[in-house]
Amino acid sequence: MGKVLPEAIAETELSANILRFYAENAEKFLAPREIEVAKGRATVLSQSLGVIYCVEPWNFPYYQLARVAGPNLMAGNVVVAKHAPGVPQCALAFEALFLEAGAPKGAWTNLFIDNDVSEELIARPEVRGVALTGSERAGSAVAAQAGKALKKSTLELGGSDPFIVLADANLDEVIPRAVAGRMSNNGQVCTAAKRMIVHESLADDFVRRLSDAITEFRYGDPLEQGVTHGPMSSENAMKLALSQVEKAVSHGATLVTGGKQLDREGFFMQAALLTGVTKDNPIFYEEIFGPAAIVYSVKDDDAAIDLANDSPFGLGGSVHTSNVEHGRKLAERIETGMVFINESTGTAPELPFGGVKNSGYGRELSSYGIEEFVNHKLIRSA
Repeated sequence: MGKVLPEAIAETELSANILRFYAENAEKFLAPREIEVAKGRATVLSQSLGVIYCVEPWNFPYYQLARVAGPNLMAGNVVVAKHAPGVPQCALAFEALFLEAGAPKGAWTNLFIDNDVSEELIARPEVRGVALTGSERAGSAVAAQAGKALKKSTLELGGSDPFIVLADANLDEVIPRAVAGRMSNNGQVCTAAKRMIVHESLADDFVRRLSDAITEFRYGDPLEQGVTHGPMSSENAMKLALSQVEKAVSHGATLVTGGKQLDREGFFMQAALLTGVTKDNPIFYEEIFGPAAIVYSVKDDDAAIDLANDSPFGLGGSVHTSNVEHGRKLAERIETGMVFINESTGTAPELPFGGVKNSGYGRELSSYGIEEFVNHKLIRSA
């Protein structure tokens, strides 16, 4: 899907760490829990549900599979997965590795099916849960199908994460975070720093320095050493991101740099930086799933929080400041599932991952992730 080699290696290492994490911790997470009662005994068991159907995206083609494989297999469920059409080789390789490692046949099964077949599958009684990572449109459809069939579902959908830079932030530290937070994986990340909300005292310098950093990107073969950005995942993905940048400019935004297709073979988009996106600009509430950063200038902390929360999405976000405790207080006011202080929104096996509002519901990873598709069965004795 175009990921440059260092990012691909990091993703495979993360995937292995997720599987290792659940192998080492599942027994503790799923251990019986005793509840204090006035008389007798009450115990809650965590038992498997059965077959879990997972619909996964192309942008992290191994990590996304590991996120559902690790917890569900260790919980005693089996997984059938519909991976994205653009990365079938990754789906095949993932299943082959499980078999090579000694997993029983059928613990993980790939299904190369169309969406209409997917709806039929969700309705089957063998399927007891549905997990999807993808677009709002896909999430809405799958959630409706799962609800109609009375199946538990989890959704991790789009995001428009705020990247809040307070007046006391050190731009020498913040700019590298901004570059990585927005432009890694060609910006094709749900938790990318899509809205950079910067205190007005730093805004001009922030834009200048971020623009300078973007112009230093090296585009080319993802396997070539030193290349920072490969092609986008598909021609459609590139055209959509370019059209959104054009739409933003046509409605009054300023294109500081980039935002064009590179004159070379492949689906290469030059990373873009936009300013002056007002609330009446249709891009204001859209998610650009590509290498395009939008910078907003705000007068104070309250304005930053108001702007951060003025979004249909609520996945992740970050606050950048020299006063960590103050940053944590502001983080409590941000309407998202995750907030990071002095780092871009990230992921790790032990950290719960998920959002609110149109970004979905439920959690993956950590102990929360393994509890999504289990039966918390109460056994009560008088």
